[in-house]
Amino acid sequence: MEFGFVDEARSILDERFSARERAIAGSRRVIRSSANAIRALHRGEMEPAQELIDQAGEMLAGILSLLEGHPELVHVGYTHDAAKEYAEARVTAALFRGEDLPGFDELGIDPVPYLHGLGEAVGEMRRRLLDLLRSGDIPAAEQAMQVMDQIVDLLAEIDYPDGMTGGLRRTTDVARSLVERSRADLTATVVQERLRQDLTRS
Repeated sequence: MEFGFVDEARSILDERFSARERAIAGSRRVIRSSANAIRALHRGEMEPAQELIDQAGEMLAGILSLLEGHPELVHVGYTHDAAKEYAEARVTAALFRGEDLPGFDELGIDPVPYLHGLGEAVGEMRRRLLDLLRSGDIPAAEQAMQVMDQIVDLLAEIDYPDGMTGGLRRTTDVARSLVERSRADLTATVVQERLRQDLTRS
């Protein structure tokens, strides 16, 4: 009995393994560049942040191109995480600049990691809101709060089984809890500011 198909199977799996290893390494670089971009955004370093985001986008596009012949590898953990982190960086940059949000088509990624990235951007907006409160810019903090509310409302409308959305409900629940904590922080600061103004006038 001959088993010639074994060599063919091994060839296919060797190619798939090679693509997988390259995708894993590339995904780590995308995640690192995206995280560094977000840190730069919080420091107000907009140009370096954009350069890092552009690098992450190019690397992610390369990964997705590499995996075109291996669709079974596109939606696994490392590729999903890279796309999610890239989406978070792009969305966060747009929010910080007051620009319209890029869609998942513009980013060239699947809707699922995009929506997770959108949800995680709420955490970055909470950090920005706290920075704005510390600097005394209450109007800007109120605008950040409004954006966070809008994102959570949008995510809450995505009602599909977790198996389809990669557990988006949990991401939405975490974002909602961050919004409520931020609302409490904002309210406390506004009340304190009003009391301060009243005392100053008296």
